Amino acid sequence: MADKFEKIGNVVLDLSYYSGEDIYTDGDIEDEMLDIAINHTAEDFPEIIVQKKSWPIFYHFSRFRSNIVDWIPFKKTDKVLEIGSGCGAITGAVAKRAGSVTCVDLSKKRSLVNAYRNRECGNITIKVGNFKDIEPSLPEDFDYVLLIGVFEYGQAYIGGDKPYEDFMRICNRHRKLDGRLIIAIENKFGLKYWAGCREDHLGTYFSGLEGYHEGGSARTFTRKGLERILANVGIHEYFFYYPYPDYKFMTTIYSDKYLPKRGELCNNLRNFDRERVILFDETRVFDEIIDEKEFPLFSNSYLLVVGGEPKVIYAKFSNDRNRQWAIRTLFVKDTPKQFHVEKLPDTSYAYKHIANIQRAYELLSKRYEGTKIDINRCEPVAGNVKCGLKFEFCGGVTLESMLDECLSRADMDGFKRLISEYMEWLEYNADDSNVSNIDFIFPNILVDGDKWHIIDYEWTFERKISAKNIAFRAFYNYMLGSDTRKACRDMLMYDILGFSEQQVEEAARQEKRLQRQISGSRVCVSEMRELIGNRAYALSGMLDYCVYADNKFLPKIYIDCNGGFSEENSFEVKDAYIEQKYMKLLLDIPENALRMRIDPCEYPCAVKINEIRVGERKCTRGQIETNGAVQDNGYIVFDGSDPNITIKVAGGKKLYVDMEVSELPEPIAAQLANKALDEAGGNIFSRAGRYIKRHI
Repeated sequence: MADKFEKIGNVVLDLSYYSGEDIYTDGDIEDEMLDIAINHTAEDFPEIIVQKKSWPIFYHFSRFRSNIVDWIPFKKTDKVLEIGSGCGAITGAVAKRAGSVTCVDLSKKRSLVNAYRNRECGNITIKVGNFKDIEPSLPEDFDYVLLIGVFEYGQAYIGGDKPYEDFMRICNRHRKLDGRLIIAIENKFGLKYWAGCREDHLGTYFSGLEGYHEGGSARTFTRKGLERILANVGIHEYFFYYPYPDYKFMTTIYSDKYLPKRGELCNNLRNFDRERVILFDETRVFDEIIDEKEFPLFSNSYLLVVGGEPKVIYAKFSNDRNRQWAIRTLFVKDTPKQFHVEKLPDTSYAYKHIANIQRAYELLSKRYEGTKIDINRCEPVAGNVKCGLKFEFCGGVTLESMLDECLSRADMDGFKRLISEYMEWLEYNADDSNVSNIDFIFPNILVDGDKWHIIDYEWTFERKISAKNIAFRAFYNYMLGSDTRKACRDMLMYDILGFSEQQVEEAARQEKRLQRQISGSRVCVSEMRELIGNRAYALSGMLDYCVYADNKFLPKIYIDCNGGFSEENSFEVKDAYIEQKYMKLLLDIPENALRMRIDPCEYPCAVKINEIRVGERKCTRGQIETNGAVQDNGYIVFDGSDPNITIKVAGGKKLYVDMEVSELPEPIAAQLANKALDEAGGNIFSRAGRYIKRHI
């Protein structure tokens, strides 16, 4: 096939292997995304995302998508291969730090979106076409091969009897000997799926947990499942990382050398694309999983690194903020047992914030000099504050965990002693110092023997802020963690702080204003779920509704065996309604029955009869009676609480009923019924002859 090249800005689009048709597409939304990429810059994307309130646009254009790779130490000499680059959410972030990026994607339209949004980058080539066709021409000397949300489609990419082993083997051979293969993928046993999230690819409940028995084009794996594939391919050097909440919009990534602690995994409502149910409190279950040391089994996603072990063992992104405060925190391994912490600016606008943190260290160290309060020492990375700050890695237990432990033992005296000491240090040297650390909250205090290490003092100001106001922040954030903590509210707010309820409410408003100031005008990730509008239904509410529905949507059947209808010869039918208003029944007809009466509900309604059959015989109008008013459109309106429809069933064995029952407000039902009677001249018979009796 002859070579074909297009250039979009500085990006090269290689169409040599393109068939001329996009086989994979999400439809018209891709035209909208292409228009956004052509006519807007990345600075516009956050505002567009909020305006559109669309999951695909949020997913493809959110700046948080690249968090999953932004902690990886790409160098300007690195060659990167990105397989399945799509609309370029990852491509641009990698191109800014790597030497070159070669993309492969099946869709030309998506590749155009990628090219236009990254048109300023002169180091991107996008090869459009089937991976199987393109792959033989790719070199085998890439420093990084990326499959971000792609490996699960191995059977579609490769086919064959062992598509995932083959896909792994093919991709791995394109990295150089000391290069890395990076795979981000959902865990089919991720806790979110047990808790009621739908499977990401099929949109159904519990599909992965049940082994994808209904089919589908994608497959995800547990850690052991991935390890089996690695073993079958002959790969033995690999490392697992655990993105949280998942790899799509990761805020934190853990590793086997640094796993999450109790209370950390509390941001779990991430159903951006579809509704979900909430079967249990994921934070509490995660805490139990962490205690049992089973977190790797239930992590929502994996990031698998094949090749040399990265030095970063933990990363936290605080970039869901105004850009001048957007930073990331890394735990970096120096030796097998020694680490350090780095805080890096996530944008060039955050340089000043990093410099302010270093200034805070100097001021707080002076304030607490000679005490048990140890302000974690920091210094510029590579001697340049614009590169970030380097901190010592402190040991110990967080004050938050110590307080939780007191609560778990019902040791309220111990709890109060810790809070009392905390308040003393908040007030220490306050009169002689003009520096206030409002980040003096429980997770930021590591207690190690007789030392209290202050490991984070990002929000420090050169002015006096009352100890009680700072303590309120600590108490307020602590109580967000669990119901057990909330039970301490009166003691913390009233007894310790001496606040009135009015003061508590005002302090809460101030805290929210501070958070809004930090996040800026841009909507944070957690708020996007509400904007997109996909709800999360709690199990308790679902059960309450089921009880309500069982009583409300409960047809009653009466049988006349030549003695008329009676309560003694009646029964109720559960689960007759499908999707609330659609009722389908298949009933046995007693041998001596002459008529059967269906009371579809006990409220005013409109009924549309789709079909009624006695055995194989479809009922005629003369075999159906009703106490409702027949409308010209065929609906029967019942204006009372005793609607009923009677069918002649003599000689039949089965009664089949298919009807739609829609509840009506009583005044509207009465108005429609009276209108039908008026049009029929006051006669109880329908003028059109439909369903010949109005009253039984």
